[in-house]
Amino acid sequence: MAHHHSPLDVLLSRASTDHLVEPPPKGDELRTILSAGLRAPDHGKMRPWRYTVIKGKHREAFADLVVEAMGRQEPDAPEAKKTKRHHRFANMPMIIALGMHLQPEGKIPVIEQEMAVAAGAMNVLNALHAAGFGGMWVTGPFCEDRVLLESLGLPEPHRLAGFLFVGTPAKHSDERKRPEIDDYMAVWKGDAITFAADAG
Repeated sequence: MAHHHSPLDVLLSRASTDHLVEPPPKGDELRTILSAGLRAPDHGKMRPWRYTVIKGKHREAFADLVVEAMGRQEPDAPEAKKTKRHHRFANMPMIIALGMHLQPEGKIPVIEQEMAVAAGAMNVLNALHAAGFGGMWVTGPFCEDRVLLESLGLPEPHRLAGFLFVGTPAKHSDERKRPEIDDYMAVWKGDAITFAADAG
């Protein structure tokens, strides 16, 4: 389990990592971590989250589907890229597909439904970290592949926000340099805002 001083310390110490080993979360612990995703803001109670867990012996077959999707979406992708992606999907301790169950005719704009899925994914990444696990959110053109989406229970108009690679961090992530908040925040006092991050 992760040992941190406060919930804020947990949030501020999270970092993405794909250096992941067994075990991933399982059973009730996994259900609790994914339940954090359902606590994301959800305008109109559209409940667009659809999580598909891929683990164990099924990873190899799913990696095959991913590479087939790459072949359709990225026909010019070099073999080395396909081989690397197959290896990652076949060997990560667990993969979670981030399905977006979208209702374009609904009362809430699709972008807000998509943002609810993204907010849910961030909650899941934070919950993984708080429970002592690690994760990384990955995307690519293959995530648009309709055959792959159908296999994940996401027919039109539903889509995919990518995948989370999940497991136990193989090593403590080096403390990477983070942006300074003062460059990315401002206090509005009536005049147009400029941000230090945008200067120059």
